[in-house]
Amino acid sequence: MGSTPSQKNLLRLRCSVQNYDWGLKGHDSRVARLYARNSGSETRPDSPYAELWMGTHESGPSFVVQAPRASNGVSVDVDDDVGVSLKKWISENPNVLGDKVLHNWGCDLPFLFKVLSVAKALSIQAHPNKELARALHKAQPDVYKDDNHKPEMALAITEFEALCGFISLEELKGVLCNVPEIVELVGSAYANQILHINEQDGEEKVKSVLRLIFTQLMSASKEMITKVLSNIKSRLQIESQVRKLTDKELLVLQLEKQYPADVGVISAFFFNYVKLNPGEALYLGADEPHAYVSGECIECMATSDNVVRAGLTPKHRDVKTLCSMLTYKQGFPEILQGVPLNSYVRRYLPPFDEFEVDQCILPCGASAVFPAVSGPSIFLVMAGEGIMHAGSSKGEVVTEGDVLFAPANTEISIESESELQLYRAGVNDRLFQASL
Repeated sequence: MGSTPSQKNLLRLRCSVQNYDWGLKGHDSRVARLYARNSGSETRPDSPYAELWMGTHESGPSFVVQAPRASNGVSVDVDDDVGVSLKKWISENPNVLGDKVLHNWGCDLPFLFKVLSVAKALSIQAHPNKELARALHKAQPDVYKDDNHKPEMALAITEFEALCGFISLEELKGVLCNVPEIVELVGSAYANQILHINEQDGEEKVKSVLRLIFTQLMSASKEMITKVLSNIKSRLQIESQVRKLTDKELLVLQLEKQYPADVGVISAFFFNYVKLNPGEALYLGADEPHAYVSGECIECMATSDNVVRAGLTPKHRDVKTLCSMLTYKQGFPEILQGVPLNSYVRRYLPPFDEFEVDQCILPCGASAVFPAVSGPSIFLVMAGEGIMHAGSSKGEVVTEGDVLFAPANTEISIESESELQLYRAGVNDRLFQASL
């Protein structure tokens, strides 16, 4: 499939914002600042701005500010204020996706690109695999909005904290010895199964016992949770006078202030507490428990909004589904540092076909080239100003808050006029390498 010349141009996008209550408020939120620049809208100082969405998902679609003609030569109707949706424009011009993407995922972007500004913890959650996503969407379409899986990656812009995956067996034994309130909550019979098992019993046996104790914890009554959390708080306040509390204990006290009497606070003891520095990334496969805690990040994922929640949230909870779907893998997650492509660009490659992310930091007066790739890309200007060219086309000025769609097989070059911070989301290069 060849692209018409008009389809080699960059498309400017107007993006959607999500005002979830865990977001940073007003101008403290990078999402708010980017959204204001991107949309021309004023932001409200007391409102939370949690997520900026860049893509085609119907829960937060992007719109083409100026749409070229469709591949059949017919102009696409564009509302002067909003523009045609990117999803509709792609459906009119499927060749902008490239042959491989079109074959694998049809007439849609396979990835959803976001910026997150996190003031307080998100829910204890996991995202279903494709098979479970189809079943959940069919059974509860009002809760599970689509039938896709949602592997994802978070790339820290600031210091960024998250709970992710289960701690090791030895660490869990330590928790049961040092947090007696959890033994009280789940019962000594369940606790003893963990204390008396070891790695030699086999991975599946360990997972089975972990599933039992975690399900027992998450299914505890509200009364028991309230009582146990009160006891944990009292004990830690006393112990803080004679010793330094651990990072995990301090986190639990912080979470309890945000979500009083919530079982998710206690469950934090079971998860790895991950602290990312700017430029480090964390990826999450299907059926892995996690909760973002604080900070700001770039996030990329398969195009889906399916979330199964079980704690740290006022939203719908599905404890039974969450506890049954998890993999119960243990151990600290892999942290990606990015692979340098040149002096200014680092690439973050998670083990998922749908997406990859490039980070580009250009000093004033420097330039960088993003070679043509076989799939579409979305570029976000996080800070600074520069000139961006698509192929040999005339350059256009890009500045903070600009979001641009680049069709497949388009070389992008950029020159900075002040220090420029830019992020690109695209289809994972491994998909195209596999077909060579």
